[in-house]
Amino acid sequence: MMKYNLHLFIFFSFCSFTGCNGQATFGENYLPVYKTIPLPGVKGRIDHMDVNVKDQVVYIAALGNNTLEAVSLPNGKVLHSIAGLDEPQGVCYIPQTKEIFVANGGSGDCYFYNAGNYKKMATVHLSSDADDVRYDSTGQKVYVGYGSGGIAIIDAKSHNEVGNIKLPSHPEGFQIDRRNGLLYVNLPNTGIIGVADISKSKLVNEWNKDYRQANFPMAFDSEGNKLFIGYRHPATLVVMDTKTGKRISEEKLTNDTDDLFYDKQNNRIYASCGGGYINIFQLQGAGHYQQIANVPTASGARTSLLIPQLNLFVVCEPAHSRQAALAVYRTGR
Repeated sequence: MMKYNLHLFIFFSFCSFTGCNGQATFGENYLPVYKTIPLPGVKGRIDHMDVNVKDQVVYIAALGNNTLEAVSLPNGKVLHSIAGLDEPQGVCYIPQTKEIFVANGGSGDCYFYNAGNYKKMATVHLSSDADDVRYDSTGQKVYVGYGSGGIAIIDAKSHNEVGNIKLPSHPEGFQIDRRNGLLYVNLPNTGIIGVADISKSKLVNEWNKDYRQANFPMAFDSEGNKLFIGYRHPATLVVMDTKTGKRISEEKLTNDTDDLFYDKQNNRIYASCGGGYINIFQLQGAGHYQQIANVPTASGARTSLLIPQLNLFVVCEPAHSRQAALAVYRTGR
């Protein structure tokens, strides 16, 4: 019995250091836990998020639950749940009109909701698989990746589709380069990064087709002309120069990354990974980043949101043995 207890002690001591998946935990001081907000009744996979900074409300696309969850950060509770959605994937908050935009992967329908009373204001139908979303606040346009290869451009004021960029395959993470009028987009089914001219609504370049596969999340440093790509096979963070399309550096990631953010204030990269960790990288100079933290989360907690205005980083933890939750961390340490 003593030998058995000793083995248990060694096992749990090892797990406390490695997170029980063979990776070492370190640098937790860079991302201390602020609070954990329960998401009662939310089951299944959770997809992307956005935030109403003024009211400090996070909107969560609960894909597996077919709901949109509105969560108050100050109160630490769910304010409202919009039910009856069809695999919601992308979401954005539109501050000028105080509306929430939700893209449904199942039907392809995109809905606008009043953020005050949650009343549906308009519907824009896309052919299928409406997915990731970006909002250009300057132009008041919503960009939606969808279908077998396209990004729809929707006017946030009129609720009408005003443009469409054709792509060779389904888009995943993408970023808008307002300064140069370009859009960078991950196309994992073809293994490339597409560059689209927004004014011409067409693909003008293709980058980085190599041995890596499953390029899903993307982040962008507009001032430094750096693009950050998260690959799943092998799990790698790649830093690229947007002026040349050339690779600058690469670092290992935890497996199953789905969201990636560039922290301009601290020159850091945050990657949330379904393997149960947040990877944090610090700029070391000339586009080279070094990992400074490996913060444990929960299995499948791969969707996240950086909120620089509030110095917060939030991660969705899906329901497994315990209920789903929104983990809230402090940044800037």
